[in-house]
Amino acid sequence: MKIAVFASGTGSNFSAILESIHSKKIINVEVVLLVSDRPEALAVQKARDERIPVFTFFAKDYPNKKAYELEILDELTQRKVDFIVLAGYMRLLGNVLLRVYDRKIINVHPSLLPAFAGKDAIGQALDYGVKVTGVTVHYVDEGMDTGPIIAQQAVTIESDETRETLIEKIQEQEHRLLPEVIQRLANWEAAR
Repeated sequence: MKIAVFASGTGSNFSAILESIHSKKIINVEVVLLVSDRPEALAVQKARDERIPVFTFFAKDYPNKKAYELEILDELTQRKVDFIVLAGYMRLLGNVLLRVYDRKIINVHPSLLPAFAGKDAIGQALDYGVKVTGVTVHYVDEGMDTGPIIAQQAVTIESDETRETLIEKIQEQEHRLLPEVIQRLANWEAAR
């Protein structure tokens, strides 16, 4: 199964995917493209270091979302991408990609959805004072973190928890759960 990973930041989930492929925790999956809306993102450099093709763009250089998504779609089509994995990609996808890749796009989110959707889910959880948060991998639809849930993992928030320690705990679970879901999807695709 050929996947494209979309990332806007450090690429820790992207790295976890690559490490899982290298260590054979994920098999029959190839990352054939990294897409980023931030050419300076660490994820871009990680992809280049791994010799993975990269497509970067600045949204402001395009008249609208459709215009840049058509360019992304061309890149995906050229590489025969089967699935898209959003791993810290900070833009909502539009109809161009959602129509072509219906039920073929997943996202990892740092909360137990539907709680704390959107930006700064970890900060939201700490501000609200919940005792449990977690990680969700879900299909992507037109909403913000509203697609059908595939898998979740709870993370306990201790009384002395800081933002930094909670981020670390959440990322540890993201780096475990996301590769597991990718392997599950690859197995489902192979069985079709």
